[in-house]
Amino acid sequence: MGSWDTAVEVLENSVKAGVGEFVVCGGARNAVLLEVLSRMEAAGKVRVWSHFEERSAGFFALGRTMVTGKPCGVVVTSGTAVAELLPAVVEAFYQARPLVLITADRPESFRGSGAPQAVEQVGIFSEYAACDPGSWDGKAPLHLNVELGEDFEPGAETFADLDAGDFSVDFGRPNVGGLAKWIREGSLHGLVVMIADLEPDEQEEVFHFCETLGAPVVAEATSGLREALQHLAVIGADSELKNSPPSKVLRLGGVPSGRFWRDLEEMPNVSVWSVCRNGLRGLGREAEVLRSSLARVLPAMGEVEELGDVSDRLEGVEGRGQRIEEALEACPDSEAGWIRTLSVFGSIGESVYLGNSLPIREWNCYAQWERPVRTVRANRGANGIDGQISSWLGASAAEQNAWGIFGDLTALYDIAGLKMLSQVECRGRVLVVINNGGGKIFGNVPRLQGMSDSAKAWMAAETPADFGAVAKAFGLDHLCVTRVDEFDGVEDGGKVLLLEVVPDAVQSRDFSG
Repeated sequence: MGSWDTAVEVLENSVKAGVGEFVVCGGARNAVLLEVLSRMEAAGKVRVWSHFEERSAGFFALGRTMVTGKPCGVVVTSGTAVAELLPAVVEAFYQARPLVLITADRPESFRGSGAPQAVEQVGIFSEYAACDPGSWDGKAPLHLNVELGEDFEPGAETFADLDAGDFSVDFGRPNVGGLAKWIREGSLHGLVVMIADLEPDEQEEVFHFCETLGAPVVAEATSGLREALQHLAVIGADSELKNSPPSKVLRLGGVPSGRFWRDLEEMPNVSVWSVCRNGLRGLGREAEVLRSSLARVLPAMGEVEELGDVSDRLEGVEGRGQRIEEALEACPDSEAGWIRTLSVFGSIGESVYLGNSLPIREWNCYAQWERPVRTVRANRGANGIDGQISSWLGASAAEQNAWGIFGDLTALYDIAGLKMLSQVECRGRVLVVINNGGGKIFGNVPRLQGMSDSAKAWMAAETPADFGAVAKAFGLDHLCVTRVDEFDGVEDGGKVLLLEVVPDAVQSRDFSG
């Protein structure tokens, strides 16, 4: 079979399997794939996005799967271009997203030869991606490695009769008996529900479940329920739960970002049960886990009896909340203070995306509570800072007034992702960079305090980057602010705004929330 026929077969089968969007990075080896996709797009069968950098392209495609729930293909040439996809593949694996990698390869005879652009591409993603489309269940990435010659003769295909296939993930019928019994059984120190990343179709079921259960809740922003469940929220959860651990923790959705979840590693007496899409317990210790969609699990459990707040954890909520408010008022220009301010303005938009490290943790602790923010996204599968801007742009491609909030290191990791701004909705879009001069989150880790000054400096990786120059290079408006009282909001100037926030280092150090 020639290269043209091979390319047609692979891409037709992908479309029939439900892949409706592709992100392409051009090269000599995958040129035939791009030509086929061009004809498919002209026939109205697919949507094609183009990029020049494979790592960012992979994360943009991941962002598309996050918002659509459908597979998105990323098409690259051979050689190291394939290896550039690994970070996105790893993240997609731990999020259980249907990311499809279509990688052009030289013919089999070149394997092990050391010839140009000939690397060992078969199985390159190891356990992070399936390689057999026939048995692929859509719960993890799929890798299609396609051997192609550089020369090809285009056929006459117009793809007018190509039918796009439906895609759905079947988690089967969940066995909820053990979980239901575990919840019903009483416990001396009560049960706490921890909620992180939820799919849109899971939010309503989780909300009603928590309302009925009445147990204390730690709902992170990415659940979309943080504000809606405020009346059940454990304010200052990390310290409160560490000082007085519950008997049971029920985790719904993704792995929580808060410190207490990690503290559970050293608390074997706390029984933990997780219900999540990837079926992974999220802890190094033993814990129960049920792999399924919460939209199926919670209804399958039937009537839930009220447990309530048996340990009176919610009794001191007002006092703890007041202490946080006082700390924010005393240090308005600290990192935490700026997150509070940004949460007020960002809540007005269609969506908020939080880059990993400080932004997501501080938003969960210090963001405003008055206005519900239902669409908050993040890459919490592998907890990395790679590809964050690209994931944001992919997930919010069709949304107006989309806010993305990133640390300076996180932004610099993915500057190439800004290339996609020319292909997405830009009205009211705000890219916030919290420029604190490097990886300051490591300064908050107790076990690192005893390191030498030089080792601490390597950890912090200070970055004297000029974000004004970055904005100019990509045609963005730029506003740099250092004080909350200098910031009156955002006016739509017709361009994407790069809002550079420089927190007060002294206030950040002194903040005691």
